[in-house]
Amino acid sequence: NVIRTMEELDMGNTSHDRMLSADESSLIAMQLNMNPIVDARQSFDIYPRPPVEDPTLLQDRPPIVTIMGHVDHGKTTLLDTLRKASVAAGEAGGITQHIGAFSVNLPSGKTITFLDTPGHAAFSAMRQRGAQVTDIVVLVVAADDGVMPQTQEAIKHAQQANVPIVVAINKCDKPGVDPSHVKQELARYNVHLEEIGGEVPCVEVSGLTGLNLDQLEETIATLSEILELKAERNNTAEGVVIESQIEKGRGNVATVLVQSGTLKAGSIVVAGETWCKVRTMIDHQGKIVKEATPGMPVKVVGWKEVPQAGDEMLQAKDENLAKSAVDNRVARHQRDRQLRDLEVINDKRKQQREQLEQERLVEKEYQKEMYMYQRGLSDVVPVSLNKRLSALQLLEDKEGDNTDKDILELRAVVKGDVSGTVEAVVDSLAGLQNKQIRVKVVHSGVGNISEGDVQLAAACEGQVIGFNVKSDKKIQAEAARVGVPVKSYSVIYKLLEEVKDKLGDMLPPIITTQVVGEAAVLQVFEINIKGRETRPVAGCRVTNGAIQRNGRVRIIRNKETIWEGQLSALRQVKKDIMEAKKGLECGMSFEGFDGFQANDVIQSVETIETKQKL
Repeated sequence: NVIRTMEELDMGNTSHDRMLSADESSLIAMQLNMNPIVDARQSFDIYPRPPVEDPTLLQDRPPIVTIMGHVDHGKTTLLDTLRKASVAAGEAGGITQHIGAFSVNLPSGKTITFLDTPGHAAFSAMRQRGAQVTDIVVLVVAADDGVMPQTQEAIKHAQQANVPIVVAINKCDKPGVDPSHVKQELARYNVHLEEIGGEVPCVEVSGLTGLNLDQLEETIATLSEILELKAERNNTAEGVVIESQIEKGRGNVATVLVQSGTLKAGSIVVAGETWCKVRTMIDHQGKIVKEATPGMPVKVVGWKEVPQAGDEMLQAKDENLAKSAVDNRVARHQRDRQLRDLEVINDKRKQQREQLEQERLVEKEYQKEMYMYQRGLSDVVPVSLNKRLSALQLLEDKEGDNTDKDILELRAVVKGDVSGTVEAVVDSLAGLQNKQIRVKVVHSGVGNISEGDVQLAAACEGQVIGFNVKSDKKIQAEAARVGVPVKSYSVIYKLLEEVKDKLGDMLPPIITTQVVGEAAVLQVFEINIKGRETRPVAGCRVTNGAIQRNGRVRIIRNKETIWEGQLSALRQVKKDIMEAKKGLECGMSFEGFDGFQANDVIQSVETIETKQKL
């Protein structure tokens, strides 16, 4: 009945060994006039409020402005000057490693919330996340560098998110720079500036000297007024996790951007698969605050687990509802994972059935041919069944060449200071691969390197990669004892370069052959070695380079290699020599080969091993 019902429901794979998901089982049960029991408690969750219909309930909020652009184009320095606090100097390698969220009070009394996204290629996900939560993108382009790869990427993210752009051409204090060239470049990427008839404002600035930053602020303020940015304040809080990390003395911490409602100390909130009773809130100046209103970024302390950057933050009425929502989210995640596992199992079983069916057909064909041959109805001797099955297996192996069973793996445990950075590192490592090798991240997480990380790496014969995190002496000693490499980095491109180098070490070297000498065989003559026993010797003249006695040689005839191996002797007259240079006449004999002829070419060759690079 079940299989017939599956066919009626057009469920595709209706074999007896198919594993069904909960939804499929419920559908079949209902089709068979049964009533599947669903626990309503398991479907409970917390959702965002519907949009406010009464505009009188909304109040003005600060614009969320994301600074985007290419690496080293001066984004952090520009923001640093705007808020007059030193951040750029403190960033490792001068590169912003994760999103910083800050509020800046303008002389006009208005407030702007800035997000500073990294410019390095590895942080694409964080840059895109910035575009998804922002109202305005300030696209920073260096006047001396122009539009670069991450500039193009930032433009794409902003346009896909339908976020208005303000162009800030930076480093205009440098002598000899030409901002007009940058403006022409931007037009090629559909960024049409106001001064040439487009809609995108553009300001020529210098983050270093402060040139025209007041004009940039006015441009942002004017654009935010046009956008009429408003939010409801007198309600439960909603927002997004910008960043998260584990801080010494504070535990699990998340930088949260409040988007609606007011977040207060003591509130209960959920984000992703964790929840929090807000113990402390800290603003961008390091001050403890009691509440956070829309457009305000705050560090929230008190999370049960570290939430993920990009998670939606929603306020719950009480702890019990928060726990229920999180428990159900975790359970759904597990069910989704089990469903993916079911699909893999069902696909594997399907492949096995198809293979058995192919083998049955092969066996049937063999039996038919054998019957014809044994009855004298065919003169063709049938190919044996074993050979047929082997050929079938070989064909299946070739068709399955896309499997990754033969791919080398560098296994790694990745730990970082904040979740967005961990995500960026993991994504970048996933990109370091080719058909021969890849990086497999067996575990990733936020926090310092622990003994458990070392043990996990040891179990999978991998290594531990840290980013902006430390490992104490005890952990280092344990890693040395079990032979697990542990290394921490503070700059992403250094991490990626070293991992690339490690991958190159794991790959077999590229072996090339170089001809270092050539000789022509002038004649073949016999020499006595024992009594009447003779041995042929090639009488040669070296025509190029040098022939090495202990090197490898090959014999060429009619442009084809007929033999390759070692010399057994290299002599000039009766004297053994180690090398015969160009112009020298000498005699050669070869280990295990005497089929050489006059006019053959003898080549002395060297094999060169070159390390592979990704």
